[in-house]
Amino acid sequence: MTDLSAGLLQSGLSRRALLSVLGMAGAGAALAGCGAPGGGGAASLQQADMRIPDQYKTRTPVLFWAPWTKEPLAALQRLIDKFNQSQEDIVVVIESQESYATLNTKLSAAVQAKRVPDVVCFPEYQWLQFYFADLFVQLDPYFDDSFKLDNYLDAFLEQCQAAGKTYLVPFARSTPLFYYNKTAYQKAGLPETGPKTWDDLADYAPELAKIKVAGKPLKAFAFGPEDEWFGQATVWGWGGKFSDGYDITVDADPVNQWLDWQRNFIHGDKFGYLAEEAMTDYQGGLSAGAHGSTASLTAATTLSKFDVGTAFMLGKTGETEVPTGGSGLSAIKSDSKERQDAAVELFKFLGKPEQSAQWHKDTGYVPIVKASADTKIVKDLQASDPNYKVALDQLKNAKTADRIVWFQAAVTEINAGMARVYGDNTPAKDVTGELKSKLEAIMEKNKPNLEKVVQQD
Repeated sequence: MTDLSAGLLQSGLSRRALLSVLGMAGAGAALAGCGAPGGGGAASLQQADMRIPDQYKTRTPVLFWAPWTKEPLAALQRLIDKFNQSQEDIVVVIESQESYATLNTKLSAAVQAKRVPDVVCFPEYQWLQFYFADLFVQLDPYFDDSFKLDNYLDAFLEQCQAAGKTYLVPFARSTPLFYYNKTAYQKAGLPETGPKTWDDLADYAPELAKIKVAGKPLKAFAFGPEDEWFGQATVWGWGGKFSDGYDITVDADPVNQWLDWQRNFIHGDKFGYLAEEAMTDYQGGLSAGAHGSTASLTAATTLSKFDVGTAFMLGKTGETEVPTGGSGLSAIKSDSKERQDAAVELFKFLGKPEQSAQWHKDTGYVPIVKASADTKIVKDLQASDPNYKVALDQLKNAKTADRIVWFQAAVTEINAGMARVYGDNTPAKDVTGELKSKLEAIMEKNKPNLEKVVQQD
């Protein structure tokens, strides 16, 4: 997620420069996103260069910039091939941008060059910076009885809208999960269902430590250097928040209690450690547990040489709420309403239960369409691997993250603060006091823009 008022940080293109490129600089430009598709300065944006297969030369071309590589990209390509074969009017061509950060950078540069893709996939609220430049097609006019927001899981809908209007549909969505080595738990005589609270994990840790890995006691859990997303769930479990509305609450007692509990777990009891790549260590058997996304489930199951176990994110005394993650699909305004209409036809296709279910099976992202849960694909998958059911069952606890972590600048600061506690054994209060002032500055800078788009508290 990117700092809205700082503009397009990755590329160095400021918000004012972006608005100028689009021909919308001046009063009122920030809320021009409510205009009709193809209106305003977006009419000057042409389609970026793309290679269209010869058999599809006569169709309306849609260029889809995707943030994935490897298996997620291959899974998406299979769905796109199916779409291209399902009708005779549209051809969708995928180009991998390798990551969300790279896509952000490339789109910023593409707008400056006035040569853009037709479809982009942005995580959570990262798309808002481009919304303020009037870059996205409003989707509400396209909704009908069969294509509507009500088709999608409720927990992810808030992040599709700005100022009460819709600019995304959910697609590759996820929540955090607690991953554990079920084989090691069985060997240690521990419950195969895994822990439910952090105290449970602390109770299990001495038994896990009796198992030797490379001659050393097996650690119960590996933390990572960028654990803010997981920390959001944990701090909620302690009764705290990073922010409450526009107020920064990162230095409140529940936050300090949570961080100091984790600090003692790592440095006092020696049950955990800060890893460079926590999921890599987990998959390699170096730790008995780690946090990961539901979207990591298929890869973790394939790469691990033990039985993978998953459980709800751990709370202090029981279940905790979890932040939503992942991304949704947006259509770019440009010189062609025909391509915008064609992009929405793709959204409709990907929003059908069977397609959503197949994407879930192939990647681990949750089946975002409600009716997907009743498909044979999902039912068979859950029957063969209960971990996929755990991921879906936890959705009842999912909600939008605290407002301050909508901004990458804040996420970076929180990650650094957590790493000081986990890695350097720094007392929580020494971290959160400094962190509060940094987060307050970020919120103050972004509050005017947020007030224009978010629902009232």
